[in-house]
Amino acid sequence: MTEPSRVLNPLLRQRLMSADAAAALIRPGDNVGMSGFTGTGHPKAVPAALARRIAQAHRDGEPFKVGVWTGASTAPELDAALAQVDGIELRLPYQSDPVCRERINAGRMEYLDIHLSHVAQFVWSGFIGHLDVAVVEVAGILEDGRLVPAASIGNNKTWLDQADRVILEVNAASPDLEGMHDIYYGTHLPPQRMPIPLVRPDDRIGEAYYRCDPAKVVAVVQTNAPDRDTKFSAVDDASRRIAGHIIEFLQHEVKKGRLPRELLPLQSGVGNIANAVMAGLQDAPFDNLTAYTEVLQDGMLALLKSGKLRSASATALSLGAQALAEFERELDFYRSRIVLRPQEISNHPEIVRRLGVIAMNGMIEADIYGNVNSTHVHGTRIMNGIGGSGDFARNAWLSIFMTPSTAKNGAISCIVPMASHVDHTEHDVQVIVTEQGLADLRGLSPKQRSQLVIENCAHPDYKPLLRDYVRRALESGSGRHTPHLLQEAFNWHLQAQAGERMGGLPKA
Repeated sequence: MTEPSRVLNPLLRQRLMSADAAAALIRPGDNVGMSGFTGTGHPKAVPAALARRIAQAHRDGEPFKVGVWTGASTAPELDAALAQVDGIELRLPYQSDPVCRERINAGRMEYLDIHLSHVAQFVWSGFIGHLDVAVVEVAGILEDGRLVPAASIGNNKTWLDQADRVILEVNAASPDLEGMHDIYYGTHLPPQRMPIPLVRPDDRIGEAYYRCDPAKVVAVVQTNAPDRDTKFSAVDDASRRIAGHIIEFLQHEVKKGRLPRELLPLQSGVGNIANAVMAGLQDAPFDNLTAYTEVLQDGMLALLKSGKLRSASATALSLGAQALAEFERELDFYRSRIVLRPQEISNHPEIVRRLGVIAMNGMIEADIYGNVNSTHVHGTRIMNGIGGSGDFARNAWLSIFMTPSTAKNGAISCIVPMASHVDHTEHDVQVIVTEQGLADLRGLSPKQRSQLVIENCAHPDYKPLLRDYVRRALESGSGRHTPHLLQEAFNWHLQAQAGERMGGLPKA
C-alpha cells in the first residue's frame, strides 16, 4: 500500500470517522470480535475509546459491559483498558494480561478458555452466542473493497463473516505484508465438510485478502500505531539446557530412523524456552527444516534468515524490536518464506496429524505419570489459557512439554505427585523435558513413567520426596496401576499456597 491514505475504496472512504464515533456504535451487551494474536494485529484506537465510553457510563450509573472475543492475547491498550473499567463480561479464548487475570481470578470477569482451533466453529455453530460487532485491524483497503491483512490473522475471517456490524481500523504503521497471507474460505459445518487440501507446510490454498460485505462496514478508523514490542529476556542456563536435551533427543530419533534428517514440521509455543530451542537448532545437524506453528517468534525468524528453515506457516508474528526491524528491512526475503493463515487452519487437527508436526509447548507443572497442567496455579488460579497447545499435542507426531524443574527460586517443584489441574492427559504427552533431563514416555506404563520422570526431570531437591511418595503409594495397595495417596496428593500445592517452602509430604 503506497497511497497516503490506505483506504482506497470510495464507498468505505465515506465511512471514515474518529475512534470515539466508531466506539459509539458498540452497544451494552454486545459480543465484540476483536482482531489480535499475541500482541500483534489488534485494534489500537477503538478499544481505548470504548473503555472511555464504558467508564463514563459507569460514572453515570449505567451498566455497560461487552463480550470480548479475540484470536489469542492482545495488548494493554485492548485487554487492560477494557478490564480496568470493568467493561468485559466474558473473555475468550486466551489472554495473558495481568489486569484481566486479576479480574478473572477475583470472579469479576467470566473467562472461557478453549482450544484455539475450536473458536471459529463454535461461533459458526452459535454455541457461544451471537457475534454483534467485529473490530478488525487491517493494513489497507483496496479499491475493490478487499482488505489487506495485518501481522496477525487469528479469527479475523470468522469475525468479518459472522458479525452484524464491522468496524475496520486501518493502521498505516503496519508493514506491507501483501502476499504473505493465505485466507482459506473452504471450511464448512458438518455434514458439508470436505478435506482441507493442505499437504505441505508452505502450501497456499486460499486468498491473499479478506472478503467482507461493504454493507456491513459501519465505520473505518485510520490509525498509525505500531504493534506491541514483544520483549524476551536473554536465554538463561535452564532454557539452554532444555533446548540441548530436545536437540539431542531429535538427533537420536533421526539415528533410529523415526524422523527424517530434515525432521518434521516444527511447532513451538511462545516464550523464552521456545526461542532457546530455535537458537539451538542453528548449530544442530538438521537442514531444510519447515515450521507449521501458531506464532513466529525471533528464534524462528533467525532460522529463516540463516537458511536452516525453508519455510514457516503461522497465524501471527510476535517479534522483539530488533527482530522486527530485521523483518521489515528484509520484507521481500521473508514474504516468500512465511505464510500467515487463519487459526482454524494453523491449528487444525486434521492438518497437524497429516503433516506429522513436532509439537513443543511450555507448561506450569507435570505430574509423575505424565499429566500436564498448562493453565492454572494451584488448580484454581488461571494464568493465561490452554491456547493452541492442545490442538497440537493430541495430534502431533511428537508431543513435547517443557519447563524448568522448579519455580519461585526453587521453592516450588514443577514435577509434582498429582497435577492440580490437567489440560493434557498422560495420553497426549509423549516427552517431558526440564533442565535436569528428558523423559521419553512412549510405550511405558504409569509406574514406569513415574520412575523416568522422577529420575530424569525432577530437581535433585525433590527426587527423594517423589520416590518416597511412589513407594508408599505402591505399599498402600489401593491401586497399583497409577499409585496415589489421595490424602497427600496435593499437599505440596497446599503448602506452597500457604506461603511455605515445600518441606516434603506428611509422614504416613
